[in-house]
Amino acid sequence: MGKDKPYDQCKMLPLRRSVERGCGFQALIHQVFRMSLTHFDAQGQAHMVDVGPKTSTHRIAVACGDILMLPSTLALIEAGTAKKGDVIGIARIAGIQAAKKTSDLIPLCHPLALTRVAVDFSNHHDPARVSCTATVETHGQTGVEMEALTAVQVALLTIYDMCKAVDRGMTINGVKLMEKHGGKSGSFVAD
Repeated sequence: MGKDKPYDQCKMLPLRRSVERGCGFQALIHQVFRMSLTHFDAQGQAHMVDVGPKTSTHRIAVACGDILMLPSTLALIEAGTAKKGDVIGIARIAGIQAAKKTSDLIPLCHPLALTRVAVDFSNHHDPARVSCTATVETHGQTGVEMEALTAVQVALLTIYDMCKAVDRGMTINGVKLMEKHGGKSGSFVAD
């Protein structure tokens, strides 16, 4: 609790009392989660966050990830000769659909009226991989980070599904939030 970073003493008091009473590690962790994770109520039960009082702002999130594969698999994708069809085209549609269905997949996500979903791909040869970037936007009271992350994951899973007959060793890597803008917490840009 240094001078450079003020802490809310009211929130820290239960934690300090637990330490002073010698509470077990699990009880301590439970209190930390209750104080810092918004999807838990005071009793530690999961709940959907009330975003009603929040200000509606323009929200943007960008996520990315890669699927690594054999060079021959990438060649099939680039040539458009995969047996199941246009791998990138189908993966793009899957990513868009996934962003729209995120609240059906992630239990505590709010259903959102998305204003834009863009799913883009780029191919790389060393090592052989397809990169996916999803940009999701809305005007609302909660962010679209989960929608962007879900779009990337499902788009990459679709590539796996469409190419698994020739390459079961593909791996999905590096899925992460690259940036988010809007809302009370402002902007985040990954290093």
